[in-house]
Amino acid sequence: MGMTVFLCLLAAALGALAGGLWFRRREKRTLETLDKMLDEAIRGTFSQADYDESLLSAVETRLAEYLDASVVSTRNLQEEKDKIKTLIGDISHQTKTPIANILLYAQLLGEQSLPPSAAAKAAALERQAEKLKTLIEALVKTSRLETGILEFHPVKGPLAPMLEEAVLQLRPKAMEKGISLTLHPTQEEARFDPKWTAEALCNLLDNSVKYTPAGGEIRVKVTAYEIFCRIDVTDTGIGLAEEEQAKVFQRFYRGAEAREVEGVGIGLYLVRQIAAGQGGYVKVVSSPGEGSTFSIFLPRG
Repeated sequence: MGMTVFLCLLAAALGALAGGLWFRRREKRTLETLDKMLDEAIRGTFSQADYDESLLSAVETRLAEYLDASVVSTRNLQEEKDKIKTLIGDISHQTKTPIANILLYAQLLGEQSLPPSAAAKAAALERQAEKLKTLIEALVKTSRLETGILEFHPVKGPLAPMLEEAVLQLRPKAMEKGISLTLHPTQEEARFDPKWTAEALCNLLDNSVKYTPAGGEIRVKVTAYEIFCRIDVTDTGIGLAEEEQAKVFQRFYRGAEAREVEGVGIGLYLVRQIAAGQGGYVKVVSSPGEGSTFSIFLPRG
């Protein structure tokens, strides 16, 4: 009797072990199937037709349906991006020549001997054409950034060459207005895309020149921290009220004081997009009548 009980218990134990091993193998196959499905979804090659539904658990079946829908959604999104890319390219190409022609003829007209009223109209035409050119270029850049068509390629390197180039580009405009533009020497490095960061810095400098009266001063300085490098553009311009400081980086926003100056209200928005696209950010410290400091923070590593 004792031996019989022992054999029964042994058989039960072996059965339980075999059952456990079978369930573990089945669980392993299920996890391997799920892992394969997710890998294919990441690569964009997933197809629900590749899996036999009769062999799938309820969870696998639902996941297969979800991944199949996700792949379709991803493809549709890429198609939409491609359409937007083509549209933006068409707008850029189709408007470039007409605007260039308007500017050329306005300049030629301004060089003629015209009555004072006609000369004023020719000058206004040239200014508006320049404004339209700037607006189209800004909108194209913004659209490309927002849709991910343009990518940033940050590399670690010295900031000085990029800063010097940007300051050199804006110095004639500052001198024409009687504004001092100073770049403090720096040996600091950061991780950034030189082309796009220069674009952001030029936008900040251009704004400072616009909103700083004759005889004012603009300074560019770099401060290094453990994680970020901060590029400050400090001016002695009209400044910003506290309630406007959170709004100036919005697209097309222009403060009450800024409406008297030519502009389209998109430069600071581009600055924010460019900084964020590289893992950085921007901030402003300002007081009305006391100038502003706009800062771009770029990662060091």
